[in-house]
Amino acid sequence: MTQSTVVVVDDHDAMRDALLTLLESVDIDAIGFDSGERLLKEFDSERVGCAVMDVCMPGIGGLALAHKLHERCRRLPIVFISAHADVRLAVEAMRAGAEDFIEKPFRDHEVIDRVQRCLELDRERRVISRRVSDVHERLNALSARERLVLERMLRGEPNKEIAAGLYLSRRTIETHRAHLMKKMKADSLATLVSMVTWAKAVDFGR
Repeated sequence: MTQSTVVVVDDHDAMRDALLTLLESVDIDAIGFDSGERLLKEFDSERVGCAVMDVCMPGIGGLALAHKLHERCRRLPIVFISAHADVRLAVEAMRAGAEDFIEKPFRDHEVIDRVQRCLELDRERRVISRRVSDVHERLNALSARERLVLERMLRGEPNKEIAAGLYLSRRTIETHRAHLMKKMKADSLATLVSMVTWAKAVDFGR
């Protein structure tokens, strides 16, 4: 897997450069932006694994920027940094989707630890996202009739009941069931149910 990049957004050159130097000192790929507007123009959700940004910036502030980033990459981990931290601001940051909040001045290891944690979280989320996408690709490969059979299978209906409900023969249902099991790459009904319900649960939680 290609190494993910950390974007550092701070309008203060010295602070931005210090954060970039710190991250690069432990071999974390990082790139800096002096404004939220510039980041939005160049943002690449496939490349970026984490964002570290100041809360108070000219133009698009950190909280508003977080909302815009999450519209493009809903699960992007964000670490906010602020010299004027208080409980209200921290709560607002968490509501904006932040994974963490660091008060200036900060300790180097504090930033490194939290960024590494966010990058690991991003890797885990990407793995889950790929697995969910894979399940949806398999579901999209099903015919309309197979989808109807699948829906009834997920409700626990036996073949005889499914056949009666769809006005088809039991043998036809057995054929559809065998085909959809193969397309879904499920070796048992339990595996099929677990796969589909898990993907739906992940989608619902996003």
